[in-house]
Amino acid sequence: MIRPANAGTLTPGRGVAVVQTPAGVGVAVLNVLGSLFLDTPVSPWEVIDELVEEARRRAPVVVLDFHAEATSEKVAMARWLDGRVTAVIGTHTHVQTNDARILPGGTAAVTDAGMTGPHDSVIGVKAELAIRRMRTRLPVRFEPAEGGVRIEGVVVDCSDDGRARGIELLRVDL
Repeated sequence: MIRPANAGTLTPGRGVAVVQTPAGVGVAVLNVLGSLFLDTPVSPWEVIDELVEEARRRAPVVVLDFHAEATSEKVAMARWLDGRVTAVIGTHTHVQTNDARILPGGTAAVTDAGMTGPHDSVIGVKAELAIRRMRTRLPVRFEPAEGGVRIEGVVVDCSDDGRARGIELLRVDL
């Protein structure tokens, strides 16, 4: 089970997982939480370099899921890791951003891959319930919205040595 590497040592799971493609190429998937506007036990900047080094020892293709609130932090992390990882894919805000790009060092980056789920909603929740909670500041039991389901994400094309060649936004209405 993968979990944020900086979530704390008592959290179950690992911050890095490695799988093999059918062609035998190792792919490491990393996950860290951002620290701006989130209550993160350990700063991602304290763990990311060692985490990337570990991943690169185990696989040539390294993909970081950077689960963060602030776009500035996601862009900064992608710039910091440019040339050392295959891709930095931002998640958390549930809104797909239109900034997919290849950075100068060969790292694919996007600020937010988007949301998979019902888009006629407030981040997957029935809109009236989310609005009631925001307006009243009282606890409200959230229920998933229905209909308008969409899959969003990115497709990254890379060489076997882990250098990104392309990144495309993916959006499929179901």
